[in-house]
Amino acid sequence: MENQYAIEMLHITKRFPGIIANDDITLQLRKGEIHALLGENGAGKSTLMSVLFGLYQAEEGVIKKDGREVKINDPNDANALGIGMVHQHFKLVECFTVLDNIILGVEPTDKFGMLKKAEARQRVVELSNRYNLQVDPDAKIQDITVGMQQRTEILKMLYRENEILIFDEPTAVLTPQEIDELMQIMKNLAAEGKSILFISHKLAEIMAVADRCSVLRKGKYIGTVNTKDVTMEELSAMMVGRNVNFHVEKPEKTPGKVILDIKGMSVKSHSHSGDAVKNVSFQVHEGEIVCIAGIDGNGQTEFVYGLSGLEPLSAGTITLEGKDVTKTSIRQRSLLGMSHIPEDRHKHGLVLDYSLEDNIVLQRYFEPEFSNMGFLRRKNIRDYAEKLIDQYDIRSGQGPITTARSMSGGNQQKAIIAREIDKSPALLIAVQPTRGLDVGAIEYIHKQIVEQRNRGKAVLLVSLEMDEVLDVSDRILVMYEGEIVGELNPKTTTPEEMGLYMAGAKRQ
Repeated sequence: MENQYAIEMLHITKRFPGIIANDDITLQLRKGEIHALLGENGAGKSTLMSVLFGLYQAEEGVIKKDGREVKINDPNDANALGIGMVHQHFKLVECFTVLDNIILGVEPTDKFGMLKKAEARQRVVELSNRYNLQVDPDAKIQDITVGMQQRTEILKMLYRENEILIFDEPTAVLTPQEIDELMQIMKNLAAEGKSILFISHKLAEIMAVADRCSVLRKGKYIGTVNTKDVTMEELSAMMVGRNVNFHVEKPEKTPGKVILDIKGMSVKSHSHSGDAVKNVSFQVHEGEIVCIAGIDGNGQTEFVYGLSGLEPLSAGTITLEGKDVTKTSIRQRSLLGMSHIPEDRHKHGLVLDYSLEDNIVLQRYFEPEFSNMGFLRRKNIRDYAEKLIDQYDIRSGQGPITTARSMSGGNQQKAIIAREIDKSPALLIAVQPTRGLDVGAIEYIHKQIVEQRNRGKAVLLVSLEMDEVLDVSDRILVMYEGEIVGELNPKTTTPEEMGLYMAGAKRQ
């Protein structure tokens, strides 16, 4: 009988300092199936896939392809075996075109070593059309949306004729529409006989596309189920080890005085000559969560840059608790009571090569508690970091001295949230605070945000997740092409109505 498994990972164990990332895990991928790998942040999903892709070597266990044992020493071995991977953080060269990125490393040349780009281009266009990817091969990576960058990564795998495709949290950076399109692409790929491993912690997506689902929890294998036989609640309980509340509990609260007052704010665009944010005015009061909703790329990023001091305004004023902060520095704004959970945690949230404890005091190291005559008070920093690590359940291999880079995305996010909330700010700006996190961590972070509101703080939430917007906010402002086009009440609006504002089909 022919072997029904494309890939088998048998009894894989992978250790890092202070942590067993994969503890005796067995995973079997059938030919032509979409197999989901589900687990919390730091459960060991990405590590397991990195072992399969040759980025890590397991200390124990074997990998079989089509029933035969194989050694995968590096990604070139994986590619030779027909295994391809789309990473969570894309591996693309920004200043190259889509085509150059796709052929990088497998460039077609003639016998004199000259590049034969025309043939490659033709093949990329054919693949793009066949799988309905609609990618422009001549566009530069830096000029295209993240959704298109991801399709470039998918084309890279198809161009190399990979049979086994690994998607590592592919939907973390996409808009709802792009997610639907990606799901369709994955189904088309499986129908063509490709075998897909799909790492995710978004239960709805797994239910929608996966045939089977394997669950990991804290580095251990919990089990494999057929998705058609289980509910989302059962899957989430397998993943977290307890029942998760999908709905945010929050008491009624009457907003108090104005904390943030924005008048006529405009911010220049980086991609064209006009403004990315156009004449925006609104207020946030104490004890309310105001959410800016919209499809990615409608000026939210530039708006937050202007508000937090990362970019100058081209017009308008920002008033925080009665003080004009329009021209003040980022540190001034922080000291005046503004906290910022940034959209890009690697670029603006952490210094990746610093320890966890140094990241936690990044904005406060100069306070008397943490420094004396220019010298850091290391013991106080350690004690404070340990307090927050404990309070916010930040998991890492070596506690306060762990390098931020080596932590899982969810735990990096928790560290930022701990730092920003513990300053007890008057205004908390939270930009996509749960992006790429699992249900347990999302539940936790939503609780923290609502807790700030209940304490009478002003919260400005910027989110691309429809459910999060409707569930967490007290008031919704929809941003479209840099303008506020509607103010909606989450209690009375519907996802459909919100969608119309977000797409620019409707405005108040």
